[in-house]
Amino acid sequence: MKEIVRRLRRYEIVDDATLKELISEHPPPWADEQWVTFYFRGEADEVRLRHFIFGLPTSQPLVRIPDTDQWILTVEIPPESRVEYKYEIVRDGAGRWIQDPLNPRLAFDPFGANSVCHGEGYHSPKWTQELPDVRRGTLTEYQIASKAFGDIRHFSVYLPSRYREHRRYPLLIVHDGRDYLRFASMKTVLDNLMERNEVAPLIVAFSHPGNRLDEYPDDSRHQSHIVEELLPFLTSHFPIYDDKMKLGLMGASFGGVATLSTAWRYPDIFGNLLLQSGSFAFTDIGTHSRGAAFDPVVEFMNQFRSNPGRPAERVFLSCGMYETLIYENRSMLPFLQNLKLQIRYSESRDGHNWVNWRDQLREGLSYLFPGSLWMFYE
Repeated sequence: MKEIVRRLRRYEIVDDATLKELISEHPPPWADEQWVTFYFRGEADEVRLRHFIFGLPTSQPLVRIPDTDQWILTVEIPPESRVEYKYEIVRDGAGRWIQDPLNPRLAFDPFGANSVCHGEGYHSPKWTQELPDVRRGTLTEYQIASKAFGDIRHFSVYLPSRYREHRRYPLLIVHDGRDYLRFASMKTVLDNLMERNEVAPLIVAFSHPGNRLDEYPDDSRHQSHIVEELLPFLTSHFPIYDDKMKLGLMGASFGGVATLSTAWRYPDIFGNLLLQSGSFAFTDIGTHSRGAAFDPVVEFMNQFRSNPGRPAERVFLSCGMYETLIYENRSMLPFLQNLKLQIRYSESRDGHNWVNWRDQLREGLSYLFPGSLWMFYE
Protein backbone atom coordinates (compact mmCIF):
# COMPACT_ATOMS: atom_id res chain seq x y z
CA MET A 1 0.00 0.00 0.00
CA LYS A 2 2.66 2.50 1.02
CA GLU A 3 4.53 2.23 -2.26
CA ILE A 4 1.37 2.89 -4.30
CA VAL A 5 0.55 5.93 -2.19
CA ARG A 6 4.09 7.22 -2.56
CA ARG A 7 3.74 6.92 -6.34
CA LEU A 8 0.56 8.98 -6.17
CA ARG A 9 2.33 11.55 -4.01
CA ARG A 10 4.91 11.85 -6.83
CA TYR A 11 1.97 12.53 -9.21
CA GLU A 12 2.57 9.29 -11.07
CA ILE A 13 -0.28 7.58 -12.91
CA VAL A 14 -1.40 4.31 -11.29
CA ASP A 15 -3.54 1.87 -13.27
CA ASP A 16 -7.24 1.66 -12.40
CA ALA A 17 -7.17 -1.98 -11.26
CA THR A 18 -4.43 -1.24 -8.72
CA LEU A 19 -6.25 1.87 -7.52
CA LYS A 20 -9.53 0.02 -7.16
CA GLU A 21 -7.91 -2.69 -5.06
CA LEU A 22 -6.10 -0.13 -2.91
CA ILE A 23 -9.24 1.91 -2.22
CA SER A 24 -11.29 -1.22 -1.54
CA GLU A 25 -8.84 -2.58 1.02
CA HIS A 26 -7.51 0.72 2.40
CA PRO A 27 -9.90 3.64 1.84
CA PRO A 28 -8.26 7.08 1.83
CA PRO A 29 -6.94 9.17 3.38
CA TRP A 30 -3.75 7.19 3.91
CA ALA A 31 -1.55 7.69 6.99
CA ASP A 32 2.20 7.00 6.89
CA GLU A 33 3.93 8.03 10.11
CA GLN A 34 3.33 11.80 10.42
CA TRP A 35 2.10 12.19 6.82
CA VAL A 36 -1.50 11.82 5.67
CA THR A 37 -2.38 11.73 1.97
CA PHE A 38 -5.83 12.88 0.86
CA TYR A 39 -7.15 11.60 -2.47
CA PHE A 40 -10.16 12.60 -4.55
CA ARG A 41 -11.32 11.40 -7.94
CA GLY A 42 -13.71 13.38 -10.12
CA GLU A 43 -14.00 16.27 -12.54
CA ALA A 44 -13.60 19.74 -11.03
CA ASP A 45 -11.90 23.05 -11.61
CA GLU A 46 -10.49 22.94 -8.09
CA VAL A 47 -10.62 20.57 -5.13
CA ARG A 48 -9.84 21.92 -1.68
CA LEU A 49 -9.43 20.19 1.67
CA ARG A 50 -11.55 21.85 4.35
CA HIS A 51 -10.42 20.66 7.76
CA PHE A 52 -10.77 21.75 11.36
CA ILE A 53 -7.19 22.04 12.63
CA PHE A 54 -6.56 25.34 14.37
CA GLY A 55 -3.14 26.66 13.41
CA LEU A 56 -3.17 25.35 9.83
CA PRO A 57 -4.85 26.98 6.82
CA THR A 58 -8.44 25.74 6.90
CA SER A 59 -8.53 25.51 3.10
CA GLN A 60 -5.75 23.70 1.24
CA PRO A 61 -5.77 22.86 -2.50
CA LEU A 62 -5.36 19.34 -3.80
CA VAL A 63 -3.15 19.00 -6.89
CA ARG A 64 -4.44 17.27 -10.00
CA ILE A 65 -2.31 14.37 -11.22
CA PRO A 66 -1.57 15.36 -14.85
CA ASP A 67 -3.90 13.95 -17.52
CA THR A 68 -6.24 12.35 -14.93
CA ASP A 69 -9.29 13.19 -12.84
CA GLN A 70 -7.32 12.37 -9.70
CA TRP A 71 -6.37 14.90 -7.02
CA ILE A 72 -3.82 14.51 -4.25
CA LEU A 73 -2.60 16.39 -1.16
CA THR A 74 -0.19 15.27 1.56
CA VAL A 75 -0.39 17.02 4.92
CA GLU A 76 1.73 16.62 8.03
CA ILE A 77 -0.57 15.39 10.81
CA PRO A 78 0.98 13.99 14.03
CA PRO A 79 0.42 10.32 14.88
CA GLU A 80 -2.66 9.43 16.97
CA SER A 81 -4.51 12.42 15.55
CA ARG A 82 -8.12 12.38 14.56
CA VAL A 83 -9.29 15.04 12.10
CA GLU A 84 -12.73 15.78 10.66
CA TYR A 85 -12.88 17.25 7.17
CA LYS A 86 -14.80 17.82 3.96
CA TYR A 87 -13.86 18.51 0.34
CA GLU A 88 -14.81 21.71 -1.44
CA ILE A 89 -15.47 20.96 -5.09
CA VAL A 90 -15.25 24.06 -7.30
CA ARG A 91 -16.90 24.10 -10.74
CA ASP A 92 -17.60 27.20 -12.83
CA GLY A 93 -16.60 29.44 -9.94
CA ALA A 94 -19.04 27.87 -7.46
CA GLY A 95 -17.86 25.78 -4.50
CA ARG A 96 -19.75 22.91 -2.86
CA TRP A 97 -18.69 21.14 0.33
CA ILE A 98 -19.08 17.35 0.32
CA GLN A 99 -18.06 14.36 2.39
CA ASP A 100 -15.20 12.29 1.02
CA PRO A 101 -17.00 9.80 -1.28
CA LEU A 102 -14.17 7.25 -0.93
CA ASN A 103 -13.97 7.32 2.88
CA PRO A 104 -16.61 5.34 4.81
CA ARG A 105 -15.62 6.85 8.17
CA LEU A 106 -18.11 9.53 9.22
CA ALA A 107 -18.68 11.51 12.40
CA PHE A 108 -22.12 12.92 13.13
CA ASP A 109 -23.23 16.00 15.04
CA PRO A 110 -26.39 18.13 15.25
CA PHE A 111 -25.44 19.85 11.97
CA GLY A 112 -24.84 16.74 9.84
CA ALA A 113 -21.73 14.65 9.26
CA ASN A 114 -18.04 15.05 8.42
CA SER A 115 -15.54 12.64 6.97
CA VAL A 116 -12.91 11.44 9.42
CA CYS A 117 -9.16 11.03 9.02
CA HIS A 118 -7.30 8.79 11.46
CA GLY A 119 -3.65 9.63 11.90
CA GLU A 120 -1.31 6.69 12.30
CA GLY A 121 -1.91 5.03 15.65
CA TYR A 122 -5.39 6.38 16.35
CA HIS A 123 -7.98 3.73 17.16
CA SER A 124 -11.52 4.16 18.38
CA PRO A 125 -11.40 2.97 22.01
CA LYS A 126 -12.93 -0.44 22.59
CA TRP A 127 -14.89 0.80 25.58
CA THR A 128 -16.88 3.17 23.29
CA GLN A 129 -18.36 0.21 21.40
CA GLU A 130 -21.27 -2.04 22.31
CA LEU A 131 -19.68 -5.21 23.65
CA PRO A 132 -21.19 -8.65 24.26
CA ASP A 133 -21.72 -9.86 27.82
CA VAL A 134 -21.90 -6.32 29.20
CA ARG A 135 -24.83 -5.74 31.51
CA ARG A 136 -26.73 -2.69 30.37
CA GLY A 137 -28.25 0.09 32.41
CA THR A 138 -31.67 1.58 31.75
CA LEU A 139 -32.56 4.97 30.29
CA THR A 140 -35.95 6.51 31.08
CA GLU A 141 -37.46 9.78 29.85
CA TYR A 142 -38.94 12.30 32.31
CA GLN A 143 -40.34 15.79 32.21
CA ILE A 144 -41.04 18.47 34.80
CA ALA A 145 -42.77 21.82 34.76
CA SER A 146 -40.16 24.55 35.13
CA LYS A 147 -41.10 27.75 36.92
CA ALA A 148 -37.70 29.18 35.99
CA PHE A 149 -38.40 28.87 32.26
CA GLY A 150 -42.19 28.80 32.32
CA ASP A 151 -42.35 25.64 30.22
CA ILE A 152 -41.88 21.88 30.30
CA ARG A 153 -38.32 20.59 30.57
CA HIS A 154 -37.27 17.14 29.40
CA PHE A 155 -34.47 14.92 30.66
CA SER A 156 -33.40 11.28 30.70
CA VAL A 157 -32.23 9.29 33.72
CA TYR A 158 -29.69 6.48 33.45
CA LEU A 159 -29.70 3.81 36.14
CA PRO A 160 -26.78 1.35 36.29
CA SER A 161 -27.33 -2.31 35.50
CA ARG A 162 -26.97 -3.39 39.11
CA TYR A 163 -29.22 -0.64 40.43
CA ARG A 164 -30.88 -1.37 43.78
CA GLU A 165 -33.33 0.98 45.47
CA HIS A 166 -31.93 0.27 48.93
CA ARG A 167 -28.45 1.52 47.95
CA ARG A 168 -27.28 5.09 47.54
CA TYR A 169 -25.55 6.36 44.41
CA PRO A 170 -23.50 9.31 43.20
CA LEU A 171 -25.25 11.62 40.72
CA LEU A 172 -23.96 13.25 37.55
CA ILE A 173 -26.03 15.84 35.65
CA VAL A 174 -25.07 16.22 31.98
CA HIS A 175 -25.70 19.28 29.83
CA ASP A 176 -26.70 18.61 26.21
CA GLY A 177 -27.76 15.17 27.32
CA ARG A 178 -29.48 14.17 24.09
CA ASP A 179 -26.33 14.96 22.09
CA TYR A 180 -24.05 13.12 24.52
CA LEU A 181 -26.27 10.07 24.12
CA ARG A 182 -26.58 10.29 20.36
CA PHE A 183 -23.16 11.52 19.24
CA ALA A 184 -20.84 10.49 22.10
CA SER A 185 -22.37 7.04 22.81
CA MET A 186 -22.46 7.95 26.49
CA LYS A 187 -24.88 5.24 27.59
CA THR A 188 -22.63 2.61 25.98
CA VAL A 189 -19.59 4.19 27.61
CA LEU A 190 -21.26 4.14 31.03
CA ASP A 191 -22.33 0.51 30.61
CA ASN A 192 -18.80 -0.57 29.66
CA LEU A 193 -16.87 1.42 32.26
CA MET A 194 -19.15 0.31 35.09
CA GLU A 195 -18.97 -3.31 33.92
CA ARG A 196 -15.15 -3.05 34.08
CA ASN A 197 -15.39 -1.40 37.53
CA GLU A 198 -13.45 1.60 36.23
CA VAL A 199 -16.31 3.92 37.15
CA ALA A 200 -18.43 3.55 40.28
CA PRO A 201 -22.11 2.76 39.72
CA LEU A 202 -23.84 6.12 39.49
CA ILE A 203 -27.08 7.72 38.39
CA VAL A 204 -26.78 10.05 35.42
CA ALA A 205 -29.36 12.69 34.47
CA PHE A 206 -29.15 13.86 30.86
CA SER A 207 -30.62 17.36 30.67
CA HIS A 208 -32.07 18.46 27.32
CA PRO A 209 -31.91 22.24 26.76
CA GLY A 210 -34.20 24.59 24.93
CA ASN A 211 -32.17 27.26 23.12
CA ARG A 212 -28.71 26.45 24.45
CA LEU A 213 -27.04 29.58 23.05
CA ASP A 214 -29.44 31.70 25.10
CA GLU A 215 -29.65 29.48 28.19
CA TYR A 216 -26.08 28.37 28.73
CA PRO A 217 -23.96 31.53 29.07
CA ASP A 218 -24.62 32.48 32.72
CA ASP A 219 -28.44 32.45 32.52
CA SER A 220 -30.04 32.64 35.97
CA ARG A 221 -33.09 30.74 34.69
CA HIS A 222 -30.94 27.81 33.65
CA GLN A 223 -28.95 27.79 36.87
CA SER A 224 -32.15 27.92 38.94
CA HIS A 225 -33.66 25.11 36.89
CA ILE A 226 -30.66 22.81 37.43
CA VAL A 227 -30.22 23.45 41.15
CA GLU A 228 -33.72 24.32 42.39
CA GLU A 229 -35.87 22.15 40.10
CA LEU A 230 -34.00 19.26 38.48
CA LEU A 231 -31.73 18.38 41.41
CA PRO A 232 -34.57 18.26 43.98
CA PHE A 233 -36.63 16.07 41.64
CA LEU A 234 -33.75 13.64 41.29
CA THR A 235 -32.91 13.47 44.99
CA SER A 236 -36.58 12.92 45.89
CA HIS A 237 -37.13 10.13 43.34
CA PHE A 238 -33.81 8.26 43.47
CA PRO A 239 -31.46 7.10 46.26
CA ILE A 240 -28.71 9.70 45.86
CA TYR A 241 -25.98 10.52 48.36
CA ASP A 242 -26.44 13.67 50.40
CA ASP A 243 -22.80 14.62 49.88
CA LYS A 244 -21.49 17.21 47.43
CA MET A 245 -18.43 15.04 46.74
CA LYS A 246 -20.85 12.51 45.27
CA LEU A 247 -22.52 15.09 43.01
CA GLY A 248 -21.20 16.14 39.62
CA LEU A 249 -22.09 18.48 36.78
CA MET A 250 -20.65 18.33 33.27
CA GLY A 251 -20.83 19.83 29.80
CA ALA A 252 -18.94 20.53 26.60
CA SER A 253 -18.43 23.77 24.67
CA PHE A 254 -21.18 26.19 25.77
CA GLY A 255 -22.30 23.38 28.08
CA GLY A 256 -18.94 23.73 29.82
CA VAL A 257 -19.73 27.40 30.44
CA ALA A 258 -23.17 26.46 31.78
CA THR A 259 -21.54 23.92 34.09
CA LEU A 260 -19.00 26.37 35.46
CA SER A 261 -21.45 29.27 35.81
CA THR A 262 -24.03 27.12 37.62
CA ALA A 263 -21.42 25.81 40.05
CA TRP A 264 -20.12 29.34 40.57
CA ARG A 265 -23.55 30.84 41.22
CA TYR A 266 -24.46 27.93 43.52
CA PRO A 267 -21.29 27.07 45.46
CA ASP A 268 -21.15 24.06 47.79
CA ILE A 269 -23.66 22.10 45.71
CA PHE A 270 -21.45 20.19 43.27
CA GLY A 271 -18.16 18.74 44.39
CA ASN A 272 -17.18 17.57 40.90
CA LEU A 273 -17.08 19.30 37.51
CA LEU A 274 -16.29 17.70 34.16
CA LEU A 275 -15.50 20.43 31.63
CA GLN A 276 -14.88 19.48 27.99
CA SER A 277 -13.63 22.08 25.50
CA GLY A 278 -15.32 24.83 27.46
CA SER A 279 -16.02 28.02 25.52
CA PHE A 280 -14.13 29.96 28.18
CA ALA A 281 -13.51 33.15 26.18
CA PHE A 282 -12.39 36.13 28.25
CA THR A 283 -10.69 39.49 27.83
CA ASP A 284 -7.99 40.97 30.03
CA ILE A 285 -8.32 44.24 28.12
CA GLY A 286 -10.31 45.47 25.15
CA THR A 287 -12.91 43.43 23.27
CA HIS A 288 -13.14 39.95 21.79
CA SER A 289 -13.66 38.88 18.19
CA ARG A 290 -15.78 35.72 18.56
CA GLY A 291 -19.16 37.22 17.68
CA ALA A 292 -22.23 38.35 19.58
CA ALA A 293 -23.07 34.86 20.90
CA PHE A 294 -19.93 35.07 23.04
CA ASP A 295 -20.76 38.44 24.63
CA PRO A 296 -22.47 36.92 27.71
CA VAL A 297 -19.77 34.25 27.91
CA VAL A 298 -17.00 36.84 28.04
CA GLU A 299 -18.94 38.90 30.58
CA PHE A 300 -19.31 35.85 32.83
CA MET A 301 -15.73 34.67 32.42
CA ASN A 302 -14.37 38.12 33.26
CA GLN A 303 -16.48 38.13 36.43
CA PHE A 304 -15.40 34.61 37.31
CA ARG A 305 -11.72 35.35 36.81
CA SER A 306 -11.92 38.45 39.00
CA ASN A 307 -13.77 36.65 41.82
CA PRO A 308 -13.63 32.87 41.32
CA GLY A 309 -14.58 31.72 44.79
CA ARG A 310 -14.58 27.93 44.99
CA PRO A 311 -17.02 26.47 42.45
CA ALA A 312 -16.12 22.82 43.19
CA GLU A 313 -13.52 20.64 44.87
CA ARG A 314 -12.49 18.40 41.99
CA VAL A 315 -12.35 19.25 38.27
CA PHE A 316 -11.58 17.30 35.12
CA LEU A 317 -10.71 19.62 32.24
CA SER A 318 -10.07 18.49 28.67
CA CYS A 319 -9.65 20.05 25.25
CA GLY A 320 -8.51 19.12 21.75
CA MET A 321 -5.17 20.50 20.58
CA TYR A 322 -6.71 21.42 17.23
CA GLU A 323 -9.46 23.64 18.69
CA THR A 324 -9.58 27.41 18.57
CA LEU A 325 -10.38 27.24 22.31
CA ILE A 326 -7.17 25.44 23.25
CA TYR A 327 -5.48 28.54 24.67
CA GLU A 328 -8.46 29.48 26.84
CA ASN A 329 -8.67 25.95 28.22
CA ARG A 330 -4.93 25.78 28.84
CA SER A 331 -5.13 29.06 30.73
CA MET A 332 -7.82 27.58 32.98
CA LEU A 333 -5.42 24.95 34.34
CA PRO A 334 -3.08 27.23 36.35
CA PHE A 335 -6.03 29.45 37.23
CA LEU A 336 -7.93 26.57 38.85
CA GLN A 337 -4.75 25.16 40.38
CA ASN A 338 -4.24 28.48 42.16
CA LEU A 339 -7.63 27.94 43.79
CA LYS A 340 -6.19 24.75 45.36
CA LEU A 341 -8.74 22.56 43.60
CA GLN A 342 -8.01 18.94 42.75
CA ILE A 343 -7.68 19.03 38.99
CA ARG A 344 -6.74 16.79 36.12
CA TYR A 345 -6.14 18.18 32.65
CA SER A 346 -6.09 16.20 29.40
CA GLU A 347 -5.40 17.15 25.79
CA SER A 348 -6.08 15.08 22.69
CA ARG A 349 -5.00 15.42 19.06
CA ASP A 350 -8.53 16.20 17.95
CA GLY A 351 -10.91 19.09 17.43
CA HIS A 352 -14.12 20.56 18.78
CA ASN A 353 -16.42 17.61 18.24
CA TRP A 354 -18.44 14.89 19.91
CA VAL A 355 -16.06 12.00 19.24
CA ASN A 356 -13.24 13.89 20.94
CA TRP A 357 -15.47 14.39 23.97
CA ARG A 358 -16.48 10.73 23.86
CA ASP A 359 -12.85 9.63 23.80
CA GLN A 360 -12.13 11.70 26.94
CA LEU A 361 -15.01 10.28 28.99
CA ARG A 362 -13.11 7.32 30.41
CA GLU A 363 -10.39 9.47 31.96
CA GLY A 364 -12.82 12.11 33.20
CA LEU A 365 -15.42 9.80 34.71
CA SER A 366 -12.87 7.48 36.34
CA TYR A 367 -11.12 10.49 37.87
CA LEU A 368 -14.27 12.00 39.37
CA PHE A 369 -16.15 8.77 40.16
CA PRO A 370 -13.48 6.03 40.35
CA GLY A 371 -14.51 2.40 40.49
CA SER A 372 -12.60 -0.29 42.33
CA LEU A 373 -10.51 -1.20 39.26
CA TRP A 374 -10.07 2.19 37.63
CA MET A 375 -6.28 1.79 37.42
CA PHE A 376 -6.37 -1.81 36.17
CA TYR A 377 -7.07 -1.33 32.46
CA GLU A 378 -4.98 0.44 29.85
